[in-house]
Amino acid sequence: MPERNQAALDFLLTRRSRPAKTLQGPAPDRDALREILTAAARTPDHGKLEPWRFVVLEERALRRIGQDIRTIGADRGVDPEKIEKAALAFDLSPLAVVVIEAPKPTDKFPLIEQTYSAGAVCLSLLNAALAAGWGANWLSGWPSHDAPEMFGTKPGERIAGIIHIGTERAAPPERPRPDLDAITDWVSE
Repeated sequence: MPERNQAALDFLLTRRSRPAKTLQGPAPDRDALREILTAAARTPDHGKLEPWRFVVLEERALRRIGQDIRTIGADRGVDPEKIEKAALAFDLSPLAVVVIEAPKPTDKFPLIEQTYSAGAVCLSLLNAALAAGWGANWLSGWPSHDAPEMFGTKPGERIAGIIHIGTERAAPPERPRPDLDAITDWVSE
């Protein structure tokens, strides 16, 4: 039998994202965040391509983005309720890390595998923040798809996710989990 890491397994079996609206300061400082980013960067990346990068948004940048969302949303005719909901996430957040999918040209690995790697970095970042004791939530939303340039994307890049990190104000209630029997097929032959 392989050696079991019960603490890690217990964490994964009970992990729970924290709604972004329940997060407040303080947020991890740069040293604490570097540890979380280091853990996230250990994600499988298919041939050491590292087809992703991080943009860390601190408080002043978050507030600017909240205002940018309002301006861009109004200019593009986005529903005012959707604008305000998206902007509020940045108005209230003490820290956010934007995971940018930055695909690398290669014939060795399909582009979709680089996309999967960027998604895996998002989950690893989320789990690392939670394991370090912070509250964290993975969000995206219309601004990350319709106006990714406000988050620092370059041509050919797109946003895989935005991980908001801070101190949890209130523990969320448990939610229903998938019925494993309904989503699992066992193939023996």
